[in-house]
Amino acid sequence: MTLGSMITQARKSAGLSIDDLSASTNIRGSLLREMESDSFHNCGGETYARGHIRNIATKLVVDPLIFIAAFEEEQMHSDRSMKDLLVENSVMKQPEEARKVSWKVLATISVSSLFVVGLAQIIISNTSSVDIPKPISTSSPTVSKTPSPVASDATPTEQATVSTGTGVQLIVSATRAKSWLFVSDSAGRTLFSGQIARGAVKTFSTDVSLNVKVGNAGGVDLTVNGKKVSSIGADGEVVSVSYGVDS
Repeated sequence: MTLGSMITQARKSAGLSIDDLSASTNIRGSLLREMESDSFHNCGGETYARGHIRNIATKLVVDPLIFIAAFEEEQMHSDRSMKDLLVENSVMKQPEEARKVSWKVLATISVSSLFVVGLAQIIISNTSSVDIPKPISTSSPTVSKTPSPVASDATPTEQATVSTGTGVQLIVSATRAKSWLFVSDSAGRTLFSGQIARGAVKTFSTDVSLNVKVGNAGGVDLTVNGKKVSSIGADGEVVSVSYGVDS
């Protein structure tokens, strides 16, 4: 029995006419008649022919594989076994042979792995390295520190020199006690701001004038332009003074 006669018999068994089957499958009636006459040339190719055959089989409640196998046998003149047809139509899976891995593939994988590991180490090394910033030069006054003799109470002293000119010179000596000290020049530049320890001596010079604020006036002595200044205040007293070229 040919595929065309199988379709005809199944259609009649289902009690359907060509028009009924055409309406349910959306396949032209003329094409259905050709297919029942074993002519599949106008189906649009093998792929479309198989699709029409599956559609017809489904509507006629017939296993599509039966029609497809007959189509392959008659129209394709194939010598393949039923097992091959079932595999092609996704009913069975073709047994897969074990793939042999070439030594060239293994060597390539090994080299690639070493390359990736090396690259990762370089990236990690570069990321973890810390760049030490270079010192940035500024216009701040230069401060030089030199050791001085130790005071009577064994407190270390230091001498600092800050200069923005040579017209006015001020020497601050924390002779009796530590004090908070703020010194600026006529341009408003801060030459020093902080504590001066007991026994420490700091020297400041500028072109026009120096402005000084002392947090413990009784603990320090001032020398301006080489002349010692009398006491500017008592212990714990906050005093602000200014000195110029003629001071």
